[in-house]
Amino acid sequence: MKSRVAFKMKLKPGNIQEYKKRHDEIWPELQELLKESGVSEYSIFFDEETNSLFGFQKVSGEGGSQDLGKEEIVKKWWAYMADLMEVNDDNSPVTVAMPEVFYLA
Repeated sequence: MKSRVAFKMKLKPGNIQEYKKRHDEIWPELQELLKESGVSEYSIFFDEETNSLFGFQKVSGEGGSQDLGKEEIVKKWWAYMADLMEVNDDNSPVTVAMPEVFYLA
């Protein structure tokens, strides 16, 4: 069974174009890891007023993309993206889980 996961992150001002470019060129091995881990239908939306990013993904398995921090390729991706967004000490994005309050199938 798949679950839906949503979270928000914060982009540093003026970085949306570079953020989008890097995701348009996502590394194939990272994309493969996400799919192998059960992540699908992964989208990230941008709120220009607040520089907030809203992530949504369907997940089959134990967790979503934010739970893959022990994988070397994920650590490299986080370091690659750290200059664009708010991050924790380990370069993981500062994320806030968003509970689902409505769903229409």
